[in-house]
Amino acid sequence: MRQRISRLRTAAADEDGSVLLLALGYAVLALATVLVCVDATSLYLEQKRLDALADAAALAGADGFVLDVVDGSPAARLSSDGVRAQAEVLLAVADADADLVRADAPDGVSARVTVADTWHPPVFSLFVPDGVELQATATSRTALR
Repeated sequence: MRQRISRLRTAAADEDGSVLLLALGYAVLALATVLVCVDATSLYLEQKRLDALADAAALAGADGFVLDVVDGSPAARLSSDGVRAQAEVLLAVADADADLVRADAPDGVSARVTVADTWHPPVFSLFVPDGVELQATATSRTALR
């Protein structure tokens, strides 16, 4: 009986510290998961901000129409230059660091605007790239046809 108790004590002494290593491993894994989740949330919010900025720029571009009288009735006509000018003004007023990639009026009644920006992770992580190019395109039609 004493031999058995002695063997159990020896076996228990060999296991000392293994729980600490396991706990540290799980803590590192949990920390890495939290950091990746923070970066993923930041990327999602940046894309949504860029989408909203493109929507606003397209809406502003659609307001840059010129009224023409065709067969005695007024008709709104958009030009690519007018859309670009309105989108540039909006980006300047919004103090956005996004770049205006394209702003045009493909059919004369719609304004299409594309903006781009580079996202950088707020928290350093080995699993997330340092910079990701983001782009958003929005289209808006004039209220008057």
